[in-house]
Amino acid sequence: MNTRELLIKATDFLAGMGITPQSQEQQEFLDVIFDALLFIESTGQTYVFEDYRKHLVSDDPPHVVASFNTREEADSWLNELPDPPSSAYVLVADQYHHLIYIREKKHRRLFPHPVFEYYLGTRMREGLPPPVAAFATREEAEAWLQGQAAPPRQAVIQISGEPYLAVYHPNINHRSIYSFSIAARVDEPEG
Repeated sequence: MNTRELLIKATDFLAGMGITPQSQEQQEFLDVIFDALLFIESTGQTYVFEDYRKHLVSDDPPHVVASFNTREEADSWLNELPDPPSSAYVLVADQYHHLIYIREKKHRRLFPHPVFEYYLGTRMREGLPPPVAAFATREEAEAWLQGQAAPPRQAVIQISGEPYLAVYHPNINHRSIYSFSIAARVDEPEG
């Protein structure tokens, strides 16, 4: 079933549940669920939503919406956007930053965020697969990654015997290489 059909069936399912809200607050919760489903369809976001759902079940790195070489470029982009995302990750010099925008306060801010370090930590805890390629220098690895016509979304590689993760962000056509040495420690979940 394609995403458009799934959205229609989800809307019909909710409507057919016969839920009678017990309060104005519960009615508002139902309204917001219906509105969110209708928003996706009516604003042409069906495929974006489909890609988002695929990303959720993938093992891909955290989603980013843009990439910049410098903080100045990122700040300029953020300040020039008429209506920035309310929350998103962007890359600044290949480092994850969290974008926050509060429309009511006209507040826009980017700050470094460790989400990717935790992602790498989780990958290390789970165990890394064998590297797909090994290189003597980072420059060789960069040339290999840039030369891939259809790069993998992520691949473990080795540079000078150390593990790295080569990453491709297809939505922004950006490629990066990260050392696993920046990984945050991630403990086993309890339970």
